[in-house]
Amino acid sequence: MRCDHIRVLAVASTGGHWIQLKRVLPAFRGSQLSFVATNRAHAAEIQAPLYTVCDANAQAKFRMVVMLLQMLWVLLRVRPHVVISTGAAPGAVAVMLGKLIGARTIWLDSIANAEELSWSGRWVRRWADLWLTQWPDLATPAGPYFHGSVL
Repeated sequence: MRCDHIRVLAVASTGGHWIQLKRVLPAFRGSQLSFVATNRAHAAEIQAPLYTVCDANAQAKFRMVVMLLQMLWVLLRVRPHVVISTGAAPGAVAVMLGKLIGARTIWLDSIANAEELSWSGRWVRRWADLWLTQWPDLATPAGPYFHGSVL
């Protein structure tokens, strides 16, 4: 498949997760790129379609269900070949649902988690085809793997 035919869905919460996601995007140059974020204002920073979902976490059960349904709608609309995320909960849900619809999935754990993996990163490992950390000390032979950081 030609690179310009590969649909990539890049997902991140606002803040550091969003900044880190933007730093790895050159790896997907030439693909059909779409984004999911928790803040509509990020549309001004990119030259690609942006979908927004509500921000949620494990303590906000109702918002989590709403976000899961929003993410499912986006995935069914975009039909990505690849889902990549730097976190947090919206990214973990995107990786899980992306895997269920047949997409290849990539999880890049946050650079902020220097001493242990994020909760989302530990949860998503069963759904990620490629599970990465940005800290060599957190890498293990079974994953996550270290191939450099985005800083």
